[in-house]
Order: sequence, then C-alpha cells, then structure tokens
Amino acid sequence: MNTRNWLMSSKTRVPLVFTLPALLLSGCYVMPLGNSADGTPQYAYATLPVVPAHRGPQGTNGLPPPVISTGPMSASLNVRLYPANDLANQTGVLTGQVTNMMSGKGRFQFNYMGETLAGEATRVANDERRGVASAFGGRGTFAKCEYQMSTPYQGAGTCTFSNGAQYQVHIGT
Repeated sequence: MNTRNWLMSSKTRVPLVFTLPALLLSGCYVMPLGNSADGTPQYAYATLPVVPAHRGPQGTNGLPPPVISTGPMSASLNVRLYPANDLANQTGVLTGQVTNMMSGKGRFQFNYMGETLAGEATRVANDERRGVASAFGGRGTFAKCEYQMSTPYQGAGTCTFSNGAQYQVHIGT
C-alpha cells in the first residue's frame, strides 16, 4: 500500500481528523481574570511553553521560567499630600501609597498624626480619569478625596479631613 492510499483510507482518516485539532489547540488556554469596571469578564491568553524532556543535574532544564501574560498588573504609586490651609500646616507634608489595580479601583494608605488611615479609590462612572477616595483610621479620623489621573501612574486632587484640614494631593513620581 502506498502512502497516498494509506492517508486516504477511512481507518487512518477518522483518527487523524480528531487528533490533529487536539494537537494544534493543546498549547493554548484561556483563563478568566475577573470582571472589568462595567461588569464584562476579562481574560488572559497564554501559550504553554514547550519544555525539552532532558533535565539538568539540579532537575532544571536550563531555561528561564516562561513568561505568561495575564493582563494589566497593579501599580504601587507614592502619594504626597501638601497642606492647603492653616489646620493642615500643623502636620506638614504627608506621604503614603496608593495601589492602582488597573480596574477602576485602588487602595491607599497614609499616616496622619500618628494614625494610619486606609481606604479605597474608585473611578467616577463615565469618566475614566476622575475618581473619589475615602480613608478611615482606627481612632475615627477620616478623609474624603477627589482626584484626576493624567496617566495610570500620575494624578492630582484634593483631600478634606474630618477635622477640617485640607490638602493638595499628588499621585505618582
């Protein structure tokens, strides 16, 4: 039997039809990451690495670990709050951190007069650059902030504290 007749026989063709797509598609998978700000699911697409069967003396194959794309990663940014009224002048410049989750939400934390305030930030609907933030401390101090991001890594705004202190906020750099 020649090669062409072997490929065309039904005994060979049926397994080939089912095996070939499985082999071609086996190196890729889709993984849900969560939902975006508007509720639609977000997915990460990644291909599985092809790893040689040979292992080195320490059980490694000598290759670096594979890089798998998982979509946007969160970014930790420094935050500075500059006094904007006489009450805020008593504390001077405050520093803290905000973590932009790249999903329309973020977390931030800073110290105010020996108290750690922590809270969250959320973008305003229909305006991906503007947002509001709130933070609360263990002794009852709270802050309300409004901000506008010029990039995902930089922005500015204002914060008003429960005692009346007001600050200009600079996010990033």
